[in-house]
This record gives sequence, C-alpha cells and structure tokens, in this order.
Amino acid sequence: MNLELRQLRYFITVAEELHFGRAALRLHMTQPPLSQTIMALEELLGAPLFVRTRREVQLTPAGAALLPEARRLLAQAQDLHSLVQRAAQGEAGRLSLAFVSSADYSVLPPLLRAYQTAYPQVAIQLQEATSDLQLDELLQGRIDAGLLIPPLPDKAKLALDYLPVLAEPLVLAAPSGLDILQTPGPVRLQDLPPLPLIIFPRTISPGLHDAIVGVFRAAGITPQIGQEAIQMQTIVSLVSAGMGIALVPQSVSNLMRPGVEYRPLHDATPLVETGLAWRRDNPSSVLQGFLALLRKQIDSALRAG
Repeated sequence: MNLELRQLRYFITVAEELHFGRAALRLHMTQPPLSQTIMALEELLGAPLFVRTRREVQLTPAGAALLPEARRLLAQAQDLHSLVQRAAQGEAGRLSLAFVSSADYSVLPPLLRAYQTAYPQVAIQLQEATSDLQLDELLQGRIDAGLLIPPLPDKAKLALDYLPVLAEPLVLAAPSGLDILQTPGPVRLQDLPPLPLIIFPRTISPGLHDAIVGVFRAAGITPQIGQEAIQMQTIVSLVSAGMGIALVPQSVSNLMRPGVEYRPLHDATPLVETGLAWRRDNPSSVLQGFLALLRKQIDSALRAG
C-alpha cells in the first residue's frame, strides 16, 4: 500500500473543515486536485471516507475511525526529524554498559545519575561482569563500554581505548570480634591471626589478584587462600560467615554486612584502579556523549581535589 503522508494531511484538513473549498484554502491549493487526492485515498483504502452532498460533507464511520490514526501517524512522522537529530547528537538511543561489582559501590551510581539527568531519553542497559568477560564482550562488539579493573591485555589494547576513572587503596575486611579489632585504627597484616584469604581468582582479575597477594608478600606473609569468589558481595559475605579475611578496594566498605569490619592498613598498599574501556572504532554518538560527561566529571573531581 503506497500510502503517502500528503494524503493523510489532506484527509485531516478536510475532516476538520468538513468543506472541500475551505480545506483547499488552508492547504494553499485548488479544490479539484484536493478532491482527486481524497478519492485516490478512498480507493486505496477500499472504503468511502466522506459523505458528500451539495450542502454538507460528513465523515463516514470509516473516515471517523481513520481520523485519530491519521493524526497519530502524521505526528509520529513529524517527530522523526527531531528523533534522528537527537540520536545523531547522542541524546537518544541505547547505551550498553558493563561494570565490575566494586564499581557499584563507588563510581557507578553518581555517574548513572549524572548521565540520566543529562540524557533522559537514552536507555541504559546495565550488565554486571568481571573484567575478563567485559574485555571479551567489548572485543566482540556486544557492549558499548565497560567499567573494569586493568591492566588490559596487549590484544585488547589494539582495539580498545581506556580512561582511568578511580584509584583507591585496599582495606581489610575481617570478621568482627577479632582481638586485633578491639583497638580502633589501622592494623598490620603481621598482627592478624592466620586466617585464610578470600580472593578473586587470578584468571578473573589478574591486576587485583596480584595487588592483593603482593601486599601480603611485602609484609613477609605467604597468604593461605581459602576461598575464591568472583563477586565482591560474595567475598564480603564469606568474611561475614567467618571463613577468612579479604583485602578489598576502599569503596567496598560501603557494602555493610553484619559480622564484617573494615579497617585501613598500616602496610603500604598499591592503588587499585577502575577505568572505562570501549572500542576505538565504535561510532555511537550515545557513547561519545557518555565519554564527554565522564571526562567532565573527572576534570571537576581533579579541580576539586
């Protein structure tokens, strides 16, 4: 069916005026081509749309049913230009974003709030995933960006760009009730009882795993790994159950669990970095808008610091 928007516009005008002469004046045309267009529309749709007499023009039941739908279709067509322009400027569309669990307690919530305020018509698709899975999703083009823990493998560096977002120290997560926790303040790893270490598998997050193990080795301790878990929530829950201790990024201390106490360390700890990675060849305007907002937030934080 070769239905034209012009035909719908003419039909709506006649339906509003209920007079072909007045409708033609509104449309800045003569009456004969207007009548011909309406007749062609009726033939196309297979039903009369108007009852015409010498004195009046009235909508048929078919015409009355068509009128609201014709107005809706014409309004949608008129919205197409602004929709395309918003999408081209990154103001509409979809952003698929993955994140490591630790980002959920630090950079992710304020970033999402700021982005949704700035771009309310962008639909955000969130996916919690470990750094290794995010890298695979990015390389396959299945997500737009990922908040992950570096380093990026050499293969990934060839295709991805990376922006550091947050650097924070490691802190101790320990079961409540340990004697060493009776005194407030930082603790030394050497003063802890020989409890098993709960940690990420190295295959999941080699950067974070090596940073944690390195802190123990720098203190002259070879940690006994008791449990491995891929989610921060699970690690903290295992600590709560008394199954061991953990070193976690400082922001994870925002995750409160009964039976868990967080403490800073006297021991020197490396800063654990969280950053955003994305495909260098991703042409998405929505992604570019997200990156611009993130860079603006980072610059503001640096100036405030």
